[in-house]
Amino acid sequence: MSALPSIAPVGGVPAGAAAAPHALALETFGLTKRFGSFTALDAVSFKAQPGTVHALLGENGAGKSTLVKCIVGYYRPDAGAVMVDGREQDIHAPTVARALGIGMVYQHFTVVPGMTVAENLLIAKGALPAVIDWKRARAELAAFMDTAPFRLDLDATPAQLAAGEKQKLEILKQLYLKPRLLILDEPTSVLTPQEADEVLGALRDRAHAGDCTVVMITHKFREVTAFADDVTVLRRGRLVASAVVAQTQPSELAAQMVGAAGPGAAAAGAAGSLPGTADEAARREAAGADLPRADTPPGAVRLALRGLVVQGDRGEVAVDGVDLEVRAGEIVGIAGVSGNGQRELMEALAGQRRREAGSVTVGGQRFDATRSQYRALKVRGLPEEPLRNACVAAMSVADNIGLRSFDVAPHARAGLRTPGSLARRARELIAQYRVKTQGEGAPIGSLSGGNVQRAVLARELSEEADVLLVSNPVFGLDFTAVAEVHQRLIAARNRGTAVLMVSEDLDELLHVADRLVVMSGGRLVHECPAAGADRHDIGRFMGGHAGHAPAAAAPTSASTAATPVDQVAA
Repeated sequence: MSALPSIAPVGGVPAGAAAAPHALALETFGLTKRFGSFTALDAVSFKAQPGTVHALLGENGAGKSTLVKCIVGYYRPDAGAVMVDGREQDIHAPTVARALGIGMVYQHFTVVPGMTVAENLLIAKGALPAVIDWKRARAELAAFMDTAPFRLDLDATPAQLAAGEKQKLEILKQLYLKPRLLILDEPTSVLTPQEADEVLGALRDRAHAGDCTVVMITHKFREVTAFADDVTVLRRGRLVASAVVAQTQPSELAAQMVGAAGPGAAAAGAAGSLPGTADEAARREAAGADLPRADTPPGAVRLALRGLVVQGDRGEVAVDGVDLEVRAGEIVGIAGVSGNGQRELMEALAGQRRREAGSVTVGGQRFDATRSQYRALKVRGLPEEPLRNACVAAMSVADNIGLRSFDVAPHARAGLRTPGSLARRARELIAQYRVKTQGEGAPIGSLSGGNVQRAVLARELSEEADVLLVSNPVFGLDFTAVAEVHQRLIAARNRGTAVLMVSEDLDELLHVADRLVVMSGGRLVHECPAAGADRHDIGRFMGGHAGHAPAAAAPTSASTAATPVDQVAA
């Protein structure tokens, strides 16, 4: 697949497909966007054929989100043009894009927290009458739900939804508007493989029926090969290649993404890394080399849950008598369809939600998740949506890294902070964990999602941890960042940390975990070693179709070898 300096009308229209009278054709010519002296998008030209699924690939910071935000009017480009059905359009606001039939599902949630699912769907329309006929509106929404690829409770609020359910609501909002061009920014990051296949399959069918054109940003090569017709690769703000999916391979795409020398070198570089530099060599070491698992059996029980009961946001039982042990030197992964109690379980362990019954112990001692207990018992955590749950966005990177240690030596003495100590330590960790920031004094809210993850990991793993609580750790990250996070988790496991990890990506759990438990209806219904596990069998338990047998009492261990980075991304 060769690099293309200008527009690439790859034209992977499905064989036998009729002309698409409803789907829109999309082209960009020389689209450029600058933020101060930084060029985020550099003269990008590409074409999405009507009635197709077009994938956009690239690492974090490659310009993918900037490109689609320029197309939908969220940003005004500094140069270039956007063509819709062969006509140049001045899309200066998202409302203009919507009037043209263009919809977008953003990577970050845009739902209104205090409104119900029904109200969020209605306001997606924009203009509404002063008085809403709710009987008619509810009937219309119910009919829409009957045709949707998944359902949500119309009376639930986003605050009561797990991350995966919020993502589904974002997609439903756009499907409700029947767009002729639908753009999706990481649409499946918090969906299970089965859910992702269902959603993308439904969108592909709509595209191939001529109802819409789909442009999707993704980091998962499997989604590209299984659902996309054409693919465009961006790197450092520039278009580097376009191709018909059927005529390329994941190894070629990976090489184009990171600027490696050729196929099979997917992990050799990274966005912002120049071949032959020390930075590129460091990335090769962190993201390219396999990190072997310590071939030792799990040790003593570090984290124990006994009869844990936790209520959901509406007073229902979300966690129903869960018993679970996690031992030193093992990663236990919790699999499950979003909304089956995983979020409530992890919030209860982290002290963010009340425990109605049962107990939690760490190293045999009662754990109530106070700050002093976190420090004394060496418990650390990487929660879901870390910018919201583990950081103060307006505070500096250094202050966020120091949230656990700012008041103890060497950063404080006799109750007074030691000048410069925290900043020096932050600079060390920023370099060690490769956090891309303008400096330790920059607000952490100004960092990309992947760099927020790295900063939080630096804080949580800079000292030895006995227990690590992790929720959806790679949401929205590119494949090299995913590899880094996974390898940090495996390294902690190798040092003897007990890791409890929730993820709605079954492939991730099969790659990282030693042992899997499946959560359905607030209960643990299945347990098995990750090595050799049958993903379809696990999927049946996740979907509640394989009975509710109790989880095995005795934990098992696994020694699954690390999978190469390019296979993980696939």
